[in-house]
Amino acid sequence: MKLIADLQEILDNPERCKQVMKDDLLEVKEKYGDERRTEIIPFDHEFNAEDFYPDDPVVITISHMGYIKRTPLADFHEQGRGGVGAKAARHRDNDFTEYIYPATMHNTLLFFTQKGRCYWQKCYEIPEGDKNSKGRAIQNMLNIDPDDSINAVLRIKNFNDEEFLKSHYVMFATKQGIIKKTRLDAYKNVRAAGVIAININEGDEVVGVRLTNGKNEILLANRNGRAVRFDENDVRTMGRVSTGVIGMRLDGGDDEVVGMVCVNDPNVETIMVVSENGYGKRSEVEDYRKTARGAKGVKTLAITEKTGRLVAIKVVTDENDLMIINKSGILIRLKVADVRVMGRATQGVRLINLAKKNDTIASVCKVQHSEEEEEFEEAEVLNEEIPADTTIDTPDTENNNNE
Repeated sequence: MKLIADLQEILDNPERCKQVMKDDLLEVKEKYGDERRTEIIPFDHEFNAEDFYPDDPVVITISHMGYIKRTPLADFHEQGRGGVGAKAARHRDNDFTEYIYPATMHNTLLFFTQKGRCYWQKCYEIPEGDKNSKGRAIQNMLNIDPDDSINAVLRIKNFNDEEFLKSHYVMFATKQGIIKKTRLDAYKNVRAAGVIAININEGDEVVGVRLTNGKNEILLANRNGRAVRFDENDVRTMGRVSTGVIGMRLDGGDDEVVGMVCVNDPNVETIMVVSENGYGKRSEVEDYRKTARGAKGVKTLAITEKTGRLVAIKVVTDENDLMIINKSGILIRLKVADVRVMGRATQGVRLINLAKKNDTIASVCKVQHSEEEEEFEEAEVLNEEIPADTTIDTPDTENNNNE
């Protein structure tokens, strides 16, 4: 009975309860608190997390509401041009996959936001998910402002190669036609809170970021179906916290730049453009007359009610595949070689059949073609080429070099 009363008193008295725990722990320390007997020595060689991941190709997808994931490229089977596609990620209402980027597991990813900030992440640190999963909120991974969002990604293979960092450049394009070039090594020390990548004017935002080697050609395209081609050296190298210069003159209204491509070899590469209603085509780079930056450009796609306005421009070869996803979550992967090269002033051919009314293309990216034969049910292919309503080019406006 005395023991019961004593134990009950310990339970009822918080101060005495703490003292009993303290005495017990001190007793354990005195009894077992001898020196460590196991010797801890450094590992024979430096730990490298990349050693645990094969450098396999993956696809990074970012949804409109900011969910991100990586998916093995092999999960996306090829279909014929004009197919209806396959169901992609499951999203909540009003969300859809907005950006898709090819990468490999060992790449360093530089994330650029629409407000012009830059963040750093290793590809294998992106959460993995199958092509139907929603992904993880990117705000839980990167310290991004609530009113900001990712809209461009660069994949760097070796971020520790100083010679590579000093010989390559980051080229920015904004919706209002501004372009800026900064040396890559300016972004090598990215902090957790991010750094300023480009100074953005009010009402403007980043729409494209490309890695250049100082000898490339640049093409910018706008919503109204025009593109301007100029030499990279027309844009002087600037500091990280700068605004840039005029790259393309727009038509006013709701016109805006939809994309930028970097041309390495005009003899091998072609220009692929895609419209919001699923039409597209390839054209030779030399079909686009080279001008100085700041021109209005020439027609790259005949815009009609059937095609809709331009949404993407890519530089591709026959060894590439094209991945297209629409806002209803349907994705198609097709061979670029299935789309023949044609004149730049045509409407092109149907790339994906939009089954739902008012559905439009959300995002387009190119990936390396896989030689593996995949078994899949091929959708109906529409082989007809759509003739253009007109083949008259918009006049070119020479650059007046105003920065």
